[in-house]
Amino acid sequence: MVDLIHTIRVRYVECDQMGFVHHSNYAVYFEEARTEILRKMGLLYFNMEKDNIIMPVRYININFKYAARYDDLLKIRVIIKEKPMLKCLVNYEVTNQEDKLLCTAETLLFFANKIDLKPCRLSGKYLNIVDTNWPE
Repeated sequence: MVDLIHTIRVRYVECDQMGFVHHSNYAVYFEEARTEILRKMGLLYFNMEKDNIIMPVRYININFKYAARYDDLLKIRVIIKEKPMLKCLVNYEVTNQEDKLLCTAETLLFFANKIDLKPCRLSGKYLNIVDTNWPE
């Protein structure tokens, strides 16, 4: 299981008229956190795309509890319970600087061939990277 935290500071532009982070920004936060966690595992999305491997989102589910606001320091806990091989199920917990749980979320992504868009299994060097860097 991979269980790491990525931090993001809320920018003014990400807030709506009510002073809350607009809900659409959470997908961006999750993508940034997920990309950085995969980077720490050695899976560089940039390199994967050069090798014609992409990771489309199958679904995203967000459960909001409290609003994040301008200048909050968000801690996004990223949890990947199973080695990503054909798909990558990612769970998120977002807390603020006071450790208040603001929302939980889940995304399901899958690996696909960039050319024909058909799902594919992670193989070769990328499978070796996952195996080498997966915590026991």
